Amino acid sequence: MDVQQQTGPVRVTDTWRITVPTELGPCTVRIQDGAGPESGTADVYLHGAAGSWTTFLPLMSRAPENDRILIDLPGWGDSTQAARLEGATIEAMASAVVEVLTVLGHRRWNIVGHSMGGFLALHIAAAWPAQTASVATISATTFGVTDSIRHPWRGLFLLPFFVFILLLMRSTARFGSAGTALIRGVGKTPIMRLLLGPLFANPAAIPERVIRRLAQEARPASFGAAARAAALYNAGQWRSICCPVLAIRGDQDVFTPQSDLEQLAALCPHVRTVTVPRCGHFATVEQPDTVQRLLTDLRQR
Repeated sequence: MDVQQQTGPVRVTDTWRITVPTELGPCTVRIQDGAGPESGTADVYLHGAAGSWTTFLPLMSRAPENDRILIDLPGWGDSTQAARLEGATIEAMASAVVEVLTVLGHRRWNIVGHSMGGFLALHIAAAWPAQTASVATISATTFGVTDSIRHPWRGLFLLPFFVFILLLMRSTARFGSAGTALIRGVGKTPIMRLLLGPLFANPAAIPERVIRRLAQEARPASFGAAARAAALYNAGQWRSICCPVLAIRGDQDVFTPQSDLEQLAALCPHVRTVTVPRCGHFATVEQPDTVQRLLTDLRQR
């Protein structure tokens, strides 16, 4: 499988951008070269449903020791063209990630996943145990979210804001590009900060560019496909995870309750759970220094 370079490498915040074909469509990938000695292990970053590689920009202020791989998953960011959402199961999305890493020549990896990306990271650790050195999930949308997708009425009591977002995305997806344009239009107004406020512990402190970027990256059809994939997944597969796992959530996270971390720890024997104070669903935005310290500690272990 060939790597397609887009008009030569494109430098964005000292990363190289390339496109890799996968079974779910072309994936745009940013690569930041490691500053340390060649270790043969890459640090891989997987964003959530309603995000892109830019989710991790606050963690990129320092040069990485290992090569840093930031993937726009099929259907999000710069990987929307020709994305085959009808086949986007958790297993297929994870396979697309491994396809990318194989094409890039990586045979071992640390995975950092935010939200849905954390869900994918756990599956990759279970399905490719020999290649997965460690997993860090940041507000992984696991048990509470999947239960709310399967049982929306119950979800209204467990995770009401998630159910609201799910219904909003499903409704706007029916209007195709017009629905997406509506969300992006609202994203340029103060209304969007009010709508996204529950995702943050202190919404007023979030820079305007972050709010606009979240609106810009909203993909209703892709969000719906991710929800369907999560609802069909059997989390019992995570019992086979044998690498160290760090599971992080914010103490005010409206998508990832404390019970999710407790269930994950009961399922997997190598999980360390951390609840970050004064933080919502986006610890990478609100507490990037804390997240970076936890990731460094995980890899040193």
